[in-house]
Amino acid sequence: QVQLVESGGGTVPAGGSLTLSCVTSKKILTINQMGWYRQPPGKERELVAFIITSGYTKYSDAVKGRFAISRVNANNTVLLEMNNLIPDDTGVYYCNGKKWTEEYWGQGIQVTVAS
Repeated sequence: QVQLVESGGGTVPAGGSLTLSCVTSKKILTINQMGWYRQPPGKERELVAFIITSGYTKYSDAVKGRFAISRVNANNTVLLEMNNLIPDDTGVYYCNGKKWTEEYWGQGIQVTVAS
C-alpha cells in the first residue's frame, strides 16, 4: 500500500500558525485525492480539507479561510498551512489518500493550540 508520513505537528499559541507535511511513498499525482482529517479529543474524525489531482480544493466550514492545502508534486508532498489557530483546532491530524477503491492513512500527528 501507499505509505503516508506526516510531520510538522506540535504546540502553538492561539493565533499562531503551523504547517503540516505529508510525504507519499508513491507519486502523489497517481493518488486521486489527498486530504487531511483531524480528530479532536473525545470526538469523531472529521475532514479538514482535500485536494484532487486537478488541483481543486475543498475545506470544511470550520477551517475555511484559515487553512490552505497544497501539493509539492516534485516532492510527493501535500501541505496543510494552518493560520489563525484556535484551541478548537487541537487534535490528531491524519494525512489521507484515496485512489479509486483504495484508501490510505498516516499514523496521525498531534496539533495542540494553547489558549
